[in-house]
Amino acid sequence: MNWIKDNKFPVALGGITVVAMGALLVVASMQSSKYEQAKADFDSAAAEARSFESLALYPQAENRDGKQKALDDYRKSVEGLQEAFGKFAPAEVQNISPQDFTTRLIAANDELKAAFEKNGTKLPESFFCGFEKYKDTLARGTATGILNYQLDATRSVLVALAAAGPSELKNLHRPPLDEEEGKEFQRAENQVARALPIELTFRGSEKSLRAFATTLSKLEKHYAVIRSIRISSAKKEPPRTSDAKFETPADATSQAAPADGAVDLLAQLTEAQPAAEAEASNAAAPKAGAPKAGVRILSQVLGMEELDVLLRIDLMQVLPPLKLP
Repeated sequence: MNWIKDNKFPVALGGITVVAMGALLVVASMQSSKYEQAKADFDSAAAEARSFESLALYPQAENRDGKQKALDDYRKSVEGLQEAFGKFAPAEVQNISPQDFTTRLIAANDELKAAFEKNGTKLPESFFCGFEKYKDTLARGTATGILNYQLDATRSVLVALAAAGPSELKNLHRPPLDEEEGKEFQRAENQVARALPIELTFRGSEKSLRAFATTLSKLEKHYAVIRSIRISSAKKEPPRTSDAKFETPADATSQAAPADGAVDLLAQLTEAQPAAEAEASNAAAPKAGAPKAGVRILSQVLGMEELDVLLRIDLMQVLPPLKLP
């Protein structure tokens, strides 16, 4: 006891050390059990992963073959569309000299003017196929290729319009292309065609509109898309009573009054056979559906008005086909 009293610090240090070692043994035992559990879980997951590695890869053979067939069919349909629209694709858009473009523009303008005049269509005084900008100036040399292609496509559309026979071409507007402003056309990703828009405003009958739209869908060398259309009647006011007209009876001349001599002869015949005439008159029945005396037929009042038509048309330049993945 005296030694403990004389050596309190070593005794306290030894006691603390013993307690700490006991605590460490308890903690180590607990951590050992957790480690064993974690190792067991890892071994189980690793074994499951190894079992998955031995299986065949997804998808199964029949699903993979079905997907491959669908992709092949889609590729064939895309290639079919490329082939169908290939006839509208220009072989190559090459620039020509500005003088050559102006010569072609003047020739096309003269041809179209003659076609419209032949069918009685009135043209704007400043008509120049939508290329009025180049009446007094030359086109950029870097833009003549695409302008020449657009001119040819516009000519096809206007030839179809002239053949339809509208009464008046009021306006032809052509927005400028990038090349005309010194820019370069940039093909967007997956773009298959380039739109070259024009706007047409004309007046004509419903028949002329139908004929033009039908021909527009059957152009041989170019592909045109009607993006928007507005149709209104050229006659803004409703019909009035003064617009009513009556048809002239077809047999009016046959019912004209006879001459004087014919009247005397007719009176003698009537007096000679009064009974026979009366009997024949009573026996004769009126024909079914025959118009009554004094009835007049009203002529058509509505439906003959001309139409004012505004069309926004995209002339599609089919671009070279993209390589399929």
